[in-house]
Amino acid sequence: MKTRSGKKVKTKRPVRKVRSSGTSSEGRLIGQFILPLVICACLAVCLAAFGFLGYQRVAASDFFDVKKIAVVGSERSSRQSIEAIVKAETERSGVWRADLPDLKAKIEKLPFVKTVSVTRVLPGGLRVQVVERQPQAIALRAGREYLVDAEGEILAEADHREENLPFAMIGWDDAKTERAWKDNLERVKTYQKMVAEWRVANILSRVETINLTDLREPRAIIADSGKSVSIAVGRENFGENLMRGIKAIVGKGDMFEGVNLVGNNMILAPRKQN
Repeated sequence: MKTRSGKKVKTKRPVRKVRSSGTSSEGRLIGQFILPLVICACLAVCLAAFGFLGYQRVAASDFFDVKKIAVVGSERSSRQSIEAIVKAETERSGVWRADLPDLKAKIEKLPFVKTVSVTRVLPGGLRVQVVERQPQAIALRAGREYLVDAEGEILAEADHREENLPFAMIGWDDAKTERAWKDNLERVKTYQKMVAEWRVANILSRVETINLTDLREPRAIIADSGKSVSIAVGRENFGENLMRGIKAIVGKGDMFEGVNLVGNNMILAPRKQN
């Protein structure tokens, strides 16, 4: 550069500062992403901690104490026993922290209870929906009569006769074997079929009991002339065969102890003389 006098003067060029691109990028990354994430994580942890503490306090408060137990579907099963189990198991836990699977398992051990579902009715209620086992026959065991269901499950002692269960069966197998279980299922089915056919034939009231000890030769026990008489009814056509047996023995019960079915023929069996 020249001055007015014509002399050349050197000019200083401005010095540019070179910034480190790596440091700048890292700073921006920390400021824009990492720091906010750390702050958010800390807030989340704090909120979770406060939420947990709040949950613990609320769940432990009397707000969720069991105030109402609704038992639905209980006819033969004991409503009082179900309510007692629920109260005992939820006395400390309340409704919110109640162990529903454990309640279900304990209630299903009660007589007549097949399955249950337990649900919460917040804030202070529990609902127990019961599906019961239905008696399908009465079995005579060790001199006592017991209700049994279609699956061969012994339910409870029979304290009275019912319209659909008018008599007991002899021959129930108490052995804990698969064969005994299958035979007992067949006995229950035979019992139900007999009741249905004899009701249609209007001779149900004549039967005192049935003997299903030998499933190949079911027998009905009736009374005639003041004596008990055993009548073979075959493995099918129970209504027809019992009617024929009654006609064959009527008025002869003091002389004959039974009626045997041989082919299509009814054969009287004389009483043994003492």
